[in-house]
Amino acid sequence: MSKDIIKVHKEVNLMDSTSDIAIGQVVKSRAGRDKGRIFLVLGVVDDQYVLVVDGDLRKLDNPKLKKVKHLIIYNTVLPEFKLKLDSKIKINNAYVRKLLEPFNKSF
Repeated sequence: MSKDIIKVHKEVNLMDSTSDIAIGQVVKSRAGRDKGRIFLVLGVVDDQYVLVVDGDLRKLDNPKLKKVKHLIIYNTVLPEFKLKLDSKIKINNAYVRKLLEPFNKSF
């Protein structure tokens, strides 16, 4: 097995509950019309659902309600996103796109 494949398995978790998901966590859709798109977790609704945004298709004013089992969860959490949300600092869709830009290029 190549080192790249092993590295990917270390970065990716498949979950069925929101117990280990944090606001600002990077996720990738693995089912639905948005399959393959990278998102940020905006909020945790309950044990099975999260709200996700990407600043493009799913904007901050209209987040996508997504089942956790339809997401690939990456170990990357962007704490500055959560910090700005918690501090009530105004963020816009361009900021979300800028945060996700490196992930869209690499995944």
